[in-house]
Amino acid sequence: MKDRAYAKINLSLDVFNIREDGYHDLSSIMLPIDFYDELEINIATQDSFVCDKSFIRYNEHNSIYKMISILKERYGISDHHEIKLKKVVPMQAGLGGGTADAASTLRIFEKLYDLDIDRQEAIEICTKVGADVPFNYFNVPAVVAGIGDVIEPFEIKKRYYVLLVKPRSGISTKAAYETLDMEICDHPDIQALRKALENGESLKGLLGNSLEQPALILNDDIRRVKEELSSYGVGEVLMSGSGSTVFCIDEDFDKIRKLSYCFRGSGNYVRFTKILSSKRHL
Repeated sequence: MKDRAYAKINLSLDVFNIREDGYHDLSSIMLPIDFYDELEINIATQDSFVCDKSFIRYNEHNSIYKMISILKERYGISDHHEIKLKKVVPMQAGLGGGTADAASTLRIFEKLYDLDIDRQEAIEICTKVGADVPFNYFNVPAVVAGIGDVIEPFEIKKRYYVLLVKPRSGISTKAAYETLDMEICDHPDIQALRKALENGESLKGLLGNSLEQPALILNDDIRRVKEELSSYGVGEVLMSGSGSTVFCIDEDFDKIRKLSYCFRGSGNYVRFTKILSSKRHL
């Protein structure tokens, strides 16, 4: 059984509190993009894992492995599985590639075993793997809060196109949060951006990401890419998640497509895509 594991971008991200349990409270507007890994899982006589990227290991650190372990224990599943992953979304990119694979695993298991999982149960399962997994499971524009377990879907009025530019080097999420200084980082107005998206208003000046502050300290390539993207004066430019991908978003297809040509051969990972806005899995 096959499923697409769609990536995401954080159009705005505010980290505003460190909890007693060590997690960070956050509020973010996340948008799914038309860019995905392809995952196939079938019941088999023995366990196997095949990926087109040799550096991907199937062990306790792998998000698919984590999700399958949780589902097997929770629902008493003892079958072996044949797993095939076509890995397209880069790692340490702030695009949710690993968490999308975990969410895709849950959707496949729902169909394989006819699991009757309601919305809250799905969120509970997903958060055991990672904070972004619940969003990746639903794959719709949403305000995400708490530790990723509070999800408020909303409709986007306009169609947006996106250029992703990721430097070769990445950033670990752990390092980004450890370097974060909440006194000097950006704290964007999440609700103002949501209103603009719902009403089809200008996004100018509304994007922001608290984690850009540590990212620019940890990886100078991110600063370089952001400055270069911004210099073209096209759309709004921001780093996604904990990095290292920087994106440009605009409603003008031709402008973003032409901008993508400027970054060909730059040595960065470059992808031209669009925002997904259709409602699924709600």
